[in-house]
Amino acid sequence: MSQNVSGFKGAVAGLSLTDVIQLKGHNKYTGAISVEYGNLQGIIYFVDGEIIHAERGEESGEQAIYEIIKWPGGTFAIQPEMKSNVCTIHYRTDYLLLEALRRLDEEKAGGATNNSPGPTVTPRRTMSKIAARLQEINNITYAVLLDKLGTPIQDSSVEATALAAKGLFLAQTGNQFGELMGLGEIKAAAVQTSQYDLLMYDSKQHYLSIAVKADCNLELVEGEIKAAFVPVKQGAAS
Repeated sequence: MSQNVSGFKGAVAGLSLTDVIQLKGHNKYTGAISVEYGNLQGIIYFVDGEIIHAERGEESGEQAIYEIIKWPGGTFAIQPEMKSNVCTIHYRTDYLLLEALRRLDEEKAGGATNNSPGPTVTPRRTMSKIAARLQEINNITYAVLLDKLGTPIQDSSVEATALAAKGLFLAQTGNQFGELMGLGEIKAAAVQTSQYDLLMYDSKQHYLSIAVKADCNLELVEGEIKAAFVPVKQGAAS
């Protein structure tokens, strides 16, 4: 029975789940850790030691991590062959663990858990200010600013490199199509897939590549993107 399970047992004997997560971070691990507690199952995905995605039942992303770490025991297994192309987590692993333990302490103390988002800049991975600002928008899972050669600006993560490549391909393909149709250069483009939607914006010196959750309203997301960069007129707030 799940209530009689105490402590995690897995590929690394004697270590807790958080210990294993920290160890995998230190070792720049790429792969997954699957976790079971009674009838509950969860999985945590890593790229180069950073957690990029997690699933626990219907929960995903940060909330899934917090739920898994709350389990009082269970078993875990290291799954280096399991990879994920989905990126739902953009905070550093050390921040995620501290936040999970903070929430757990609050629950043990009987207080209401503060589920409000944490700091929006300090714990995030290094990225351009534009990308960091966009990721505060609901339904945007990742954003990267890249130069005209496809190199990410201020972001060396694996997901930034992958998203930059997709954005560059979309920009180049769009421009080829625009030239063929006599439309000139394409300044914005969108592609919808079963797993995610991709938005690309073209400026004089950079491209902006944005991954958006599938099945959301792209028009609303684009409206929020534009609003994020429109200067507030003086007196508008008064």
